[in-house]
Amino acid sequence: MIQLDFYGTLVAASLVLLLGRGLIARVGFLRNYNIPEPVAGGLVVALVLLMLRTFDIEIRFDTSLQTPLMLAFFATIGLSADFASLKRGGRVVGIFLLAVTGLLVVQNALGIGLAKMLGLDPLMGLLTGSITLAGGHGTGAAWGTVFSEKYGLASASELAIASATFGLVLGGLIGGPVARLLIKRVQVPGCQPQETPRLPKGFEQPNKERSITPFSFIETLALIAVSLLAGNVLNGLLQGTAFELPTFVCVLFVGVVLRNGLSALGLYQVFEREVSVLGNVSLSLFLAIALMSLKLWDLAALALPIFIILAAQTLVMALFAIFVTFRVMGRNYDAAVLAAGHCGFGLGATPTAIANMQAVTQRFGPSQIAFLVVPMVGAFFIDIINVIVIKLYLSLPFFVAV
Repeated sequence: MIQLDFYGTLVAASLVLLLGRGLIARVGFLRNYNIPEPVAGGLVVALVLLMLRTFDIEIRFDTSLQTPLMLAFFATIGLSADFASLKRGGRVVGIFLLAVTGLLVVQNALGIGLAKMLGLDPLMGLLTGSITLAGGHGTGAAWGTVFSEKYGLASASELAIASATFGLVLGGLIGGPVARLLIKRVQVPGCQPQETPRLPKGFEQPNKERSITPFSFIETLALIAVSLLAGNVLNGLLQGTAFELPTFVCVLFVGVVLRNGLSALGLYQVFEREVSVLGNVSLSLFLAIALMSLKLWDLAALALPIFIILAAQTLVMALFAIFVTFRVMGRNYDAAVLAAGHCGFGLGATPTAIANMQAVTQRFGPSQIAFLVVPMVGAFFIDIINVIVIKLYLSLPFFVAV
């Protein structure tokens, strides 16, 4: 076994991003279907590691940087959200939230229904529903423990982690093709005359140049650090209470308060372009480490019935994005980008959703509303609603009787 330390892992993650960029530049299929760079490079490395394992060679990475990078990304999401923009997008956020809630209900109904048809414990169907797909690894691990201890479901935690991994991979793969299909039906911004060129905002086009200075860089870095520190303190205070939330939600919330509080007091205006640079760096490195660290052999350990359920969930996610998300969000270019983002966090996680949308907007043009709505819904509201939906399903008679 080869164990890479912190520095070796950072070098490997950087090479994964360069590999992904090179692959997308040279492979038309990846470029045409808007596959994100970290997904392309990370999956190639994960497949190589899977092949090496057949020769009893295993490479492990130091993933200690993964959580801080994820939290830094969510801090920049919070620092990019001003109340004026949120007010303008209020109606759109509400409609998208309804669509997201509908998917959570469908995912759990599908998982439970297929589990019963295949002769599995319905809890396994629930575990391969919104718990691990919309919820991700953290939510899956938490509920896996509950299912093992309270309901006696064997290997629930292992199943949760493997299902969440499956969702993370597929969420990054289907978003681009779904957007490509939908964009054929709409007029993209690049086809419309623009009066004046606009600098990219937020996370829309990560490869566009943005002017920064050393001092402004330090200021923005300090804001992110304060968000991380205060978010972790807030998370500690909420532990064990009815208001307990994941750490990244607390960090995002602090970022929102910090940005809008400083602006309201007239003390400081957040430099959005620089926030987006640091956010994009954190996002890219986080996804690179997450995907190159995937243990694909865990997916191979899933029994065939579980694979059937997860494959069905992937198909339903794509169909839901095409026939529900795209339609209710307006059947336009923004709706196509939102559908790609929904695929990302509907199966995987909010960082995957952002990467999906970036792959689309980098090629076809910006979508301000998508990058306003998806981070707020995917990072903040979905965890709260998901818990409510899961508990409602657990109140069903066949679960209560367990």
